[in-house]
Amino acid sequence: MKELINYIAQALVDKPDEVEVSEIEGNQTSVLELKVAKEDLGKVIGKQGRTARAMRTILSAASAKVKKRTVLEIVE
Repeated sequence: MKELINYIAQALVDKPDEVEVSEIEGNQTSVLELKVAKEDLGKVIGKQGRTARAMRTILSAASAKVKKRTVLEIVE
């Protein structure tokens, strides 16, 4: 899941080398924290949060396949 979000975020931003994804694992839920450059934050979130919502939808579909819940948090 971490690699999936990293790949999507790097494709969206202008500074792909500054994309950082960290994973905090629990028993049934994992939290992915996405950090990007300050000027790329708007590109990752998108208009009215549509891009972020789409990333969360893809992530939930992929994590359902492995029967685990994964949450995406975009950190400033």
